[in-house]
Amino acid sequence: MDEHGNLFEGIDPHNAQAIIARAVDHYGDAICMATSFQLGGLVLLDMVHQVGKPVRVFSIDTGRLPEETYECSEAIRQRYGINVEWVFPRFEAVEKLESEKGLFSFKESTENRKECCGIRKVEPLGRALEGYSAWITGRRMDQSDTRKTLRIIETDPVHPGLVKINPLIHWTKADLWYYVEEHKVPHNRLYDEGYLSIGCAPCTRPCKEGEDERAGRWWWESPEHKECGLHLNFKQGSGI
Repeated sequence: MDEHGNLFEGIDPHNAQAIIARAVDHYGDAICMATSFQLGGLVLLDMVHQVGKPVRVFSIDTGRLPEETYECSEAIRQRYGINVEWVFPRFEAVEKLESEKGLFSFKESTENRKECCGIRKVEPLGRALEGYSAWITGRRMDQSDTRKTLRIIETDPVHPGLVKINPLIHWTKADLWYYVEEHKVPHNRLYDEGYLSIGCAPCTRPCKEGEDERAGRWWWESPEHKECGLHLNFKQGSGI
């Protein structure tokens, strides 16, 4: 048992909806959910809807999302009536980055890529989480080697005072697709084109057969660097 006590005691760790319901009951208005409209997040949105209690849901608009992600967001809004709040990076920071380093500096080095993610994702996330005690994520242990040690509830090292709730850590990609098909959950059509993980358009590509789910993200970098800063185990670099 970890430092968060017995919050999920007695719940099947594979029962993501029960985990969500317990977390929402426990944290009330102090819990929120972040989604990028990837498959796990879509499953969680369906479960949040079924729980039937209000949960603030937000997504970060980096300014470089593919059109298909916006289409998926609109399909979710129409299906569930969930008003997803869009959070944006600070204009001045984006303007300074692009004027000084161009539009594709993130491909020049890992440091530059983390700087871009810091401006477009990490800083907006920090603002979105202000005033909350917990947030729900769609991370899973089978996504990559960097996520094999996930727990259902974790202290957030980047945002002091918050915990992350990870209801899907024991789920597989096959489990997600079964749920999506069984419950007719709308999904991003890029999945139908071979994408396994969907982020910003310039940083995401379809995956080849046999590649892990995160292989299509920042494919020019080594696997151990493939986190954008939203889910680090410690703070890395200024602004991240």
